[in-house]
Amino acid sequence: MSAPDLLEAWGGHLSLARRRSPHTVRAYVATAARFLAVLPPPHDWTALAKLDVGDVRTQLAARRADGIGNVSAARELSALKAFLAFARTQAGGADAPPPRLRGPRIKKGLPRPVTPDEAVNLAAMVADEGTEPWIGARDRAVLLLLYGAGLRIAEALSLTAGVLPLGDALTVTGKGGRQRVVPILPIVKAAVEDYAAKVPFPLDRQAPLFRGAKGGPLAQGMIQRAVARARVVLGLPATATPHALRHSFATHLLGAGADLRSLQELLGHASLSSTQIYTKVDAATLLDVYRSAHPRA
Repeated sequence: MSAPDLLEAWGGHLSLARRRSPHTVRAYVATAARFLAVLPPPHDWTALAKLDVGDVRTQLAARRADGIGNVSAARELSALKAFLAFARTQAGGADAPPPRLRGPRIKKGLPRPVTPDEAVNLAAMVADEGTEPWIGARDRAVLLLLYGAGLRIAEALSLTAGVLPLGDALTVTGKGGRQRVVPILPIVKAAVEDYAAKVPFPLDRQAPLFRGAKGGPLAQGMIQRAVARARVVLGLPATATPHALRHSFATHLLGAGADLRSLQELLGHASLSSTQIYTKVDAATLLDVYRSAHPRA
C-alpha cells in the first residue's frame, strides 16, 4: 500500500465516518502526509500500528524546528494520535495502547464579548457600509444570527433558503452533523426577511440563503472584512469579530441567569467543558466592573 492510498483512506474516514469539517480533514491529512514523508517504508497500516512515542516525538521536534507554536504543536499531536489510532484499527489492533506523549501547555484565552449596544451598532454600521442595499441587509442579517441566535458563522452561511419563512425557532446543523433548535428573536427574523425581500437572486429552497455579489454562496471572508471596516468606524477593538458576537450571545445569556446545560444546547457544544469557559468570561466581566466602579479598587 502506498502513502497516497493511506492518506485517501484517512481522509475518507475523517469526512464520512467522523463527519469532520473540510478544513479539519485537510489539516489532519496534511499532518499525516508530513509524517509519512519522513518515515522509511513500508508504508502500511501494520507498520504504522507498531510506531512508538519516539517516532511521534521526532516528528513534533521537526515541526517545532519549523517554528510552530504551542497551539499548532498541540493540534499536530492530536492529529498524529488520531491517525495512529486509525492505523491500529485498520491493522486489527484497535485495543493496543496508543503512544503516550504529553502535549505542550496552552494558556486558554478568554473570549472577549462585545456589549449588546456594540453588537447592534456593529450590525447597523455593516448594513450602512454595504455597497448595495441588499448586501448591507445581507450582512446585517448574518451578524444578527450570530449575536441573536448564537450561530457559528459557518452555520449561518450554510443555511438554505428552505428555512424561509422563519418561524420562532430554527433547526441548525453544527459541527459533527449535530442538529439543534435555536429560538429566533423578532429582530433577527425581521433582518432575514428584509434581506430575502431585497436579494436580486432567486431563493430556491435548496440553494444557499446568503449569496455573494455574483449570486454564488457567500464566503466567510466577505463578512469578516465588512466587520473589520465597521469596527474601525465605531472605534471597537480588533477582538470585535463575527465570532465575538457568538461569544457575546453566550456571555449575555449566562449573565442573565441561563444555566450551563441550556447554554450548551443553544451553542451546539458536544461537551459541557466547552461551555464552561463562559463562566470564566462572566467572572472576568464582573471583575472589570468591580475594578472600574469600586472606590477602593
